[in-house]
Amino acid sequence: MDTIPVAKREGVLVVLSGPSGVGKNTVLNVVAKLDSNILLGISATTRTPRPGETDGVNYLFKTKKEFERMIINDELFEFAEYNGNYYGSPKQEVQNWIAMGNAAIIEIEVQGANKVREKYPEAIFIFLAPPSMKALITRLRGRNTESEDKIQARYKTACYEITQAYHYDYIVINDDIREAASEVVQIVHSELMRVKRNKSTIDFFIEETKQDCKE
Repeated sequence: MDTIPVAKREGVLVVLSGPSGVGKNTVLNVVAKLDSNILLGISATTRTPRPGETDGVNYLFKTKKEFERMIINDELFEFAEYNGNYYGSPKQEVQNWIAMGNAAIIEIEVQGANKVREKYPEAIFIFLAPPSMKALITRLRGRNTESEDKIQARYKTACYEITQAYHYDYIVINDDIREAASEVVQIVHSELMRVKRNKSTIDFFIEETKQDCKE
């Protein structure tokens, strides 16, 4: 039986944002387990690692000098300063993966996502939201890693970030981690199947039937 050859599909860059404490890293860890073909870009940051975090797994932890060198060398999709620390998304591994027709997700705060939207309007943007703002501040306090002043600062930032969800393509509510991760995977799969990313497959069918369908 004749089979369709592997076609050159266009990959997709997916940006996932959400307020601090919404569970972005937790959801993305489940996404990686559900679909190993989705690359999770590792963000770089100058903030101090939290208990249990590992360099090169959770983040690429950089000094301020190292991070600023990456900015000068144009090695980042974007960068932003958030609560006194730099955050950014390294380009190379993500771009190579997308060039092979795959999907890659980079987790970026709202401020940085706005910059990516300007430079890469073809990217897909997903906003991860809490089931309620009350649930969000409960989660922030439950981490037991920051003072109440810092928690209130993060909550105030979250109040602004929620208003920016209008600018995203999709919103996913993280009430159940596995369900939220499954919804993210479904979005990515749907985007990869868009006709505009699979034109070479259509070209294959047209070429294959040229003789049979000639008038």
